[in-house]
Amino acid sequence: MRYTLGFVGIGLMGRPMTLRLLDAGFTVRVWNRSPEKLSDVAAAGAAVCASVAELVANSDVILLCLADSAAVESVVAQGVIAAGNAQKLLIDLSSIHPDVTRRLAAAVKAGCGMRWVDAPVSGGTVGAEEGSLAIMAGGEADDIDVARQVLRPLYSRLTHMGPVGSGQITKICNQMIVSCNVLVIAEMMALARAAGVDAERIPQALAGGFADSKPLQIVGPEMAENRFEPVKWRVGTLLKDLTMAADIAGQAGSAVPMSGLAAQLLRLHAGRGFLNQDPATLIKLYRET
Repeated sequence: MRYTLGFVGIGLMGRPMTLRLLDAGFTVRVWNRSPEKLSDVAAAGAAVCASVAELVANSDVILLCLADSAAVESVVAQGVIAAGNAQKLLIDLSSIHPDVTRRLAAAVKAGCGMRWVDAPVSGGTVGAEEGSLAIMAGGEADDIDVARQVLRPLYSRLTHMGPVGSGQITKICNQMIVSCNVLVIAEMMALARAAGVDAERIPQALAGGFADSKPLQIVGPEMAENRFEPVKWRVGTLLKDLTMAADIAGQAGSAVPMSGLAAQLLRLHAGRGFLNQDPATLIKLYRET
């Protein structure tokens, strides 16, 4: 079956995802809170809807890619239940709180019968543009099968992690690693420069060794060159996810001291005006210190 897709949230990640889905031949309807961000995808063939309810009514699978839990709740309240039915599937690509995911999924199911898959992604805008994202999904097996088919242009790996909410917990685990990694990369790059080493050579020197990572190869050169534009992801996103990690850890009775410290450093950096800047700017935090 060739599904008609409805995509809500045409931002840093949503735009390249939508363009790839269009390029793969899907019919895609779009809605965004800021209509001016729809011009590129509309030019590529996406049909612009006037409301969330219109998009849901005319789509088989609804994809959300939104900033946070509040944004997802807002969109659901704007017509998802009113226009939905049991033949439709909602796939949430956003990174939001697992408790909110479970609550919204239950409300949508009870309200109109629509099923829910939480499918947060990792890989950044580069992964979205290249179709190489890692997707961690929660939901029923039959719904995951639909997600695999619909999202195929976007990922190199999609892993079914368990019931609804499991994808969000896995993404939080992912962000704990990423956040701590980026912070220690910034600390290391600042130290290398202060100690007289050519910091621009660090990513190349460490490539292939135990210290290598995708964040090192992406943000390392940016930090060395003071290259912070264009913004590909945001300090605020990492901070949001680490805040959720602390909440989940409290519920589970699990200690997360490294992630707790990372959250404090990100909060300090955000408070200095970098909330919506690229995490590569974390080098400034260490240089100022």
